[in-house]
Amino acid sequence: MEHSLIDYYKAIEDSSLKMLEAARGKDWEGVARYEGACAVLIEQLRFKSQEQELQPEQRREKARIMQRILRNDALIRTLAEPWLAQVEHMFDGQPQVLH
Repeated sequence: MEHSLIDYYKAIEDSSLKMLEAARGKDWEGVARYEGACAVLIEQLRFKSQEQELQPEQRREKARIMQRILRNDALIRTLAEPWLAQVEHMFDGQPQVLH
């Protein structure tokens, strides 16, 4: 079955929503898993966008989808900040080694 470009945007949005749900549940492995799915979808979208164009109505829908994805991403980052702060705190006082 041939997927249209807008289908990829919708799938990325769905995966970003699942990432947000995982972050709300403090399931950071789930967040990483859905982030990986997003990366695959984005790569497929890049490839497909060389062959297809969005129609004007689809461009408007894409803009709405992208706004929701960005909102989800901001919420995920807000939820992840306390977790990241804890990880950083674990390394306080540890010598920093750069390779």
